[in-house]
Amino acid sequence: MTEPSRTQSNASRYLFVLIAGLLVGIVATVMAMRAIQARQDPFPNSLMNVMARQSQLLGDSRKQNRCSINDSTPRLQTLRLLSNDMDLAFPGLRDDTRFQQHASRFRATLNDALASPPADCTALAAITEQLGNDCKACHQDFR
Repeated sequence: MTEPSRTQSNASRYLFVLIAGLLVGIVATVMAMRAIQARQDPFPNSLMNVMARQSQLLGDSRKQNRCSINDSTPRLQTLRLLSNDMDLAFPGLRDDTRFQQHASRFRATLNDALASPPADCTALAAITEQLGNDCKACHQDFR
């Protein structure tokens, strides 16, 4: 007596094609995302990230009760230097009067803070609050 011949299932072939298709799709997606990313200018986001980090460090100093002039002045100076590059980071907004007003207000706040650096946590809190308000006002108009 002979055993009946087994018919081979096509399920393994379909599974292989499905996995191969998924892998090709993932590779194509990654390549497309890299191409899109390569065309974008990283400078605006980088500038905003560094400025946000410096502001966060000012806030952290206040929370840790490290509010002396020596603790806050370097952060304020860094923010002031970075604020000079806002026009370069956003060339499309260079001629916008609202953007220029926001940038000027931010720079003026930093100039005032550097002219009379905060010597205690109360003064530092007032400065960080004003800087946060300046940032928030600009982001509400241009984000």
